[in-house]
Amino acid sequence: MTRSFPRSAALAAIAMVTAMTLIQPAPSAAAAVQNGIDALAARDFRELRGSRVGLITNHTGADRQRNPTIDLLHESSEVKLVALFSPEHGIRGKLDQSRIDDGTDEKTGLPIYSLYGKTRVPLPQQMKGLDAMVFDIQDIGCRFYTYISTMGGAMEAAAKEGLEFFVLDRVNPIGGVVVEGPVMTSKRDFVGWHPIPVRHGMTVGELAKMFQSELKIDGELTVIAVKGWRRAMWFDETGLPWINPSPNMRSLAQATLYPGVGLVETTNVSVGRGTDTPFEVVGAPWIDDIEFAAALNDAGLPGVRFVPIRFTPDASKFKGEECRGVNIFLTDRDACPAVDIGITLALTLRKLHPNDWQVDKFYRLLKHDATLEAVKRGDSLQAIKASWRQDLKAFERRRKMFLIYR
Repeated sequence: MTRSFPRSAALAAIAMVTAMTLIQPAPSAAAAVQNGIDALAARDFRELRGSRVGLITNHTGADRQRNPTIDLLHESSEVKLVALFSPEHGIRGKLDQSRIDDGTDEKTGLPIYSLYGKTRVPLPQQMKGLDAMVFDIQDIGCRFYTYISTMGGAMEAAAKEGLEFFVLDRVNPIGGVVVEGPVMTSKRDFVGWHPIPVRHGMTVGELAKMFQSELKIDGELTVIAVKGWRRAMWFDETGLPWINPSPNMRSLAQATLYPGVGLVETTNVSVGRGTDTPFEVVGAPWIDDIEFAAALNDAGLPGVRFVPIRFTPDASKFKGEECRGVNIFLTDRDACPAVDIGITLALTLRKLHPNDWQVDKFYRLLKHDATLEAVKRGDSLQAIKASWRQDLKAFERRRKMFLIYR
């Protein structure tokens, strides 16, 4: 006689052997969320009617049917699309390099001005003759993911030229409820554009409102809101198609882990670039993978497990070298505080490999002096998080007035 297993046991087994989060119900028709571009197109581009437009976008700028925003604006009789502006990774999102050059869009013949090359903001001559700048790029909800820096810089540049700025809003794929990590204390740079926590829990439209107010950007801002999204929704509950936001951001699981795992990327460890599972593995040739996994599991982080693994990246850091480390498995994404993973990785690396791990490089994306010093001392995760609490509460009060969605 065959024996059937309870459904809950089967789901638990699936969760432990894949890098996916807990299985969610398939989205219903009622959960058919519409991003800003869908809402704008449904109104026949009313807000942009008669305008000469510059569009800041990439391959993620597309409607629910995956029609590129470039094509939708270019083909509309209501709008005159004049120029394209490209962020990090290029207009098609396929480039993983330190510089993106200007070019020409093959389909439309429009000029493409790079915002990740000689300049990271639109130049006055590139915006000459425009009435408005439009931003449509999918963010992933993490402070050091650079698309929001591109947006902020473009807002300032457009305001100086007297141009209206439109944000075609998009969902935050890892949700809009949870905020985590230290609020940035360092000076602004491209991977830390505004004093917000590592996981900010805001959409790009909400961030644009915050930037305009707190930085006193003297320009007209219009946010074309998302329809049907609630703050507690994860991306796979929206019914929207997944498009990799960048070459090494290939799944919702990776986006969920990124605010934590990404923190250690600027140190001398591999986070899986050059493998099939970026941001799901962490390792280096000098790590003892079994010891590392055991120490991380002993930390008792909820919603996540660490499995010893060896992997050889075929690109990026440690190319062609065997790395020893961990495969990170989400078992409950709602229970797992992603930034805790990053701090725990840092504390464990510091404890097990004090002479090998380059702790000072941890600051590059962390951007919080007190936390770096706490990691160097070996303070507990609980003590480190307690030191953030006051600033996080202040941030939650700050952001409240800019929130668009419930």
